[in-house]
Amino acid sequence: MKAKVAVFGTLRFPAENIEKVLPHLKALVSSTYANDGCIAYDVAEDPFDKGLIRFSELWPSRESLENHLKASHIEPWRAQARKYGLTEREFNSYDLSSDAVAV
Repeated sequence: MKAKVAVFGTLRFPAENIEKVLPHLKALVSSTYANDGCIAYDVAEDPFDKGLIRFSELWPSRESLENHLKASHIEPWRAQARKYGLTEREFNSYDLSSDAVAV
């Protein structure tokens, strides 16, 4: 499946809450892969900036991304993120116009 949309983003939590956030983040990632039609949905804590979570996502269409943002597992995740002190959120999406090339 060819990716048409890429998303890159970050979330920031208080460093002391990150271990509490991870199980909820894992549930989000699992549900997204199982239900939302993503090509890739990768999440990792920045090893040099405790509490910063980085996202990279590939979607087959803008519509599939929009559907993901309305999926039933998104609001429970957002509630947990607020509960554990989400302090920053930044996401950007990009339409991909050509095939990816290995660099």
